[in-house]
Amino acid sequence: MWRALAFLALLALAAFGAVWIADRPGTVTVVWNGYQVGTSLALALVGVIAAAIVLGLLWAIVRGVIGLPEALVRGSADRRRAKGLSALSRGMVAVGSGDPLAARRYAGDAERLLGTEPLTLLLKAQAAQISGDRDAAESAFQRMVDDPETRVLGLRGLFVEARRREDETAARAYASEAARLAPSVTWANDALLEAQSADGDWGSALETIERRSSLGLIDKASARRQRAVLLTAIAGEREAGEPELAAERVLQAVKLAPELVPAACIAGRLLSRRGDLKKASRVVEAAWKANPHPDLAKVYLGLRPGDSVRDRLARAETLAKLSVWHPESRLALGQAALDARDYKRAREAAKPLLADRPTARACLLMAAIEEAEHGAASGQAREWLARAARAPRDPLWIADGVASETWAPVSPVTGRLDAFVWREPPNTLAAPEPAVEPEPDASGPVLVPARTVEASTPPMASQPPIAAKPPMAPSAVAPLPTLVPAAPGAPKASGSDSVSAGMAAAAPGDAKASGSDPVSAGMAAAALPASQAAGVRRTG
Repeated sequence: MWRALAFLALLALAAFGAVWIADRPGTVTVVWNGYQVGTSLALALVGVIAAAIVLGLLWAIVRGVIGLPEALVRGSADRRRAKGLSALSRGMVAVGSGDPLAARRYAGDAERLLGTEPLTLLLKAQAAQISGDRDAAESAFQRMVDDPETRVLGLRGLFVEARRREDETAARAYASEAARLAPSVTWANDALLEAQSADGDWGSALETIERRSSLGLIDKASARRQRAVLLTAIAGEREAGEPELAAERVLQAVKLAPELVPAACIAGRLLSRRGDLKKASRVVEAAWKANPHPDLAKVYLGLRPGDSVRDRLARAETLAKLSVWHPESRLALGQAALDARDYKRAREAAKPLLADRPTARACLLMAAIEEAEHGAASGQAREWLARAARAPRDPLWIADGVASETWAPVSPVTGRLDAFVWREPPNTLAAPEPAVEPEPDASGPVLVPARTVEASTPPMASQPPIAAKPPMAPSAVAPLPTLVPAAPGAPKASGSDSVSAGMAAAAPGDAKASGSDPVSAGMAAAALPASQAAGVRRTG
């Protein structure tokens, strides 16, 4: 619209000028070389304009002739670049679709047509990667490193190649250089943090997190959580040798993440040693409200070493009220009542856990109650132990397919910080079996009803009743000095993954299991069965 208005304004101006000249006639005389030429002003103006147009046309023709070779060269270059960009685009599509032959052909065409442009080198490197030619890929990435404009991109490619050939030293060097050149690059900061965490260099890892937070690479909540995890790792290492420094670090961690279970446990133990029981109780109770955990219950019940079993029972009741009778609080209360020999209270605490499908720890607790009240020969105690072997597994610390009894600040597989979570491992169990209540028979072995025999060995009509053997236990959970990632189709655990102390008590002739702490003694039943775990493996 504005262009139309401008055109109309210019047209009006030209008409006004023509009328103005027509109203004021005049004569223009040109004298040159003895000749005199006279004409009207209007005709002279028309002649000047015509001469200017002719001169402009002549100049354009001259310029076109002079610049013809350059135009031809430029047109050829433009066509060459268009073909190169087309080859580059098709090569990227071939890389994305996984066609190595087409990708390498288009990469060669793009390099021939476009030269060593960044995208050309990237296409060549990616084509070499999907073709399995690692040397060519590294060569292309190294050429990117030599160019200041593509140096960080080349470092990332070399970092990926170093990770693929499991050269962690080179990978860390590339990540460090990239983080130095471009502090805001996310992948370099992540790789640097993983390397520092894997080395246990918690101080440098804290500095990396501070830098990432200041650059806005992570949100404030994640930065607080990661700082708390690192401070907890420092406190865990210094707890035995430098308790004062450990207490300072872990209290900072608790302030940043009050719900972090390992931090609350360490803080509770250190404050208990100082004699600050009130503060220790507050710290553990705050974490318990957010995440009821057996480690927190153990620390809370043992804050005052001189407490009687009745005092510990009262503390367990406090935990139950704080968590609104969470299953973990019932297990802790049942264990404390068993230690106090209050079998009725222990049964009342555990009863709600037995309604649907009791977990292994609940079955072990009931077995311990039966054994403590009726003796090791009790048939019900043995039955609860047998049920524990088939019961759903209790939660464990799990990170990247690795299960562990103890928490760790980083994943043993990927080195990722704060990877362990407390959750139930996969349970690949058969349909739930009905509860079996055999009659106790102290004079002989317990007779197993036919429905407890595995389906793979159906009983024959002529077979006599089968005497129950001690049930095969799931893997025993022991403190894990090392952790290895799970592998699909991993073999069953060896003999070191044995029956727990609580379950071994069911075997005739074996030593009697202690009834004072059946849950902690029989924690093995809460671990993953090696034959039933789906993608989760335990070491030990």
